[in-house]
Amino acid sequence: MARNLRTCAALTLLVGAAVTTRAVQAQAAPPDSKIDPKAERLAASNLAKQQNWLVALPIFEDLYAQNPKDIFVLEGLAQSLIARAVTQTDAQAAGKDRLRARDLLLSAKELGDQSQMSQNLLDVLKPLPASGDVKYADNAEVNAAMKAGEAAFARHEFDEAIKNYSHALDVDPKSYHAALFVGDSYFASKRFSEAGEWYDRAVKINPNIETAYRYHADMLTKQGDFAAARTQAIEALVAEPYNAIPWRGLAAWGNAAHVQLQRVHVQTGAAVSATGKENVAITFDANQPAEIAAVWFGYSAERALWAQENFKKAYPQETQYRHSLAEESDALTAAAKVAEETGAKSPNGVIAKDANVQLLLRLYHAGVLEPYILVNGADQGIAQDYAAYRERNHDKIRQYLATFVVPEPTTTGPAR
Repeated sequence: MARNLRTCAALTLLVGAAVTTRAVQAQAAPPDSKIDPKAERLAASNLAKQQNWLVALPIFEDLYAQNPKDIFVLEGLAQSLIARAVTQTDAQAAGKDRLRARDLLLSAKELGDQSQMSQNLLDVLKPLPASGDVKYADNAEVNAAMKAGEAAFARHEFDEAIKNYSHALDVDPKSYHAALFVGDSYFASKRFSEAGEWYDRAVKINPNIETAYRYHADMLTKQGDFAAARTQAIEALVAEPYNAIPWRGLAAWGNAAHVQLQRVHVQTGAAVSATGKENVAITFDANQPAEIAAVWFGYSAERALWAQENFKKAYPQETQYRHSLAEESDALTAAAKVAEETGAKSPNGVIAKDANVQLLLRLYHAGVLEPYILVNGADQGIAQDYAAYRERNHDKIRQYLATFVVPEPTTTGPAR
């Protein structure tokens, strides 16, 4: 749960502005009935841009009392409560803040809020226990240091935060989140070189968590280094392709870099439903041309063979059939070979004009059918094969994403 909680806090730090409480006090006079609502909203907006959520909290509370259906207010109040939660010495009070923040974001969603921030926060707040409590580590000393670091971070006391996170890392050198949060503290205080070094250190501790890559990509994006940010964003997807948060991070990078991400999906002309050897059903699109039908017949025949015979041979340790990477790869390879043979007989025929078959052939010829299946064509069965495949084929997954999904930006250097 530690990673999820920090995601909540650090997602609000993407601007990276380090502003002391004293510097914004003039903007945050205690709200009362005499304050112009427009001026109050402007003050809240300015504090939100500065990521000064603790000072913004009473203003957002007042705005919420005036209009509990304002999405901007719901988001701001939720983030302010999350920030206050880490400063609470009373665990029960902290839990109530987090649970209330979750409820506010759910209300915003019901009102139509589709922002990346809200979706990410909801993803990480939903698993909270009924108490709303968060435990950073099993080791009591590490847990206490992490909590102290989070409280300092929320107060914008970044050097103090670094001191506490570093202590946690001294006690437990394998604490991914301690290293990550040190980097995040450097980012928040605009010490970007140090931040990057600590994000890299977190990656060395555990390369299969997406967060450090994504934070690094966010930082580089804000510096205008879209090419380097792209590399980090792709690594985040390699780490956790079934987590929606790195995909949203990639979309944010694409918007900033003016890059249109590519949707890669081969729509097969046959559907196969199989629960085992005796239960295999194949459905064909009756309207497709004979040449296209032949391609997808090759696909479906291979899948039927896997359900009836090959799965048991390939996975003798598994007692129940599932759709696997090996099955889908063999099936799409069979389809690609049929398409090649059929298309060669008529270079200008229907094979050459069918978008799905042509995409299949491009993936096949590039040697990235398996990464495509795992990243953009996986179901629950196939997803079980991802970790083992990533261990052996990290570079190939990266190659697929870089070639087919994430175009290079036209602006490659840091902003001047």
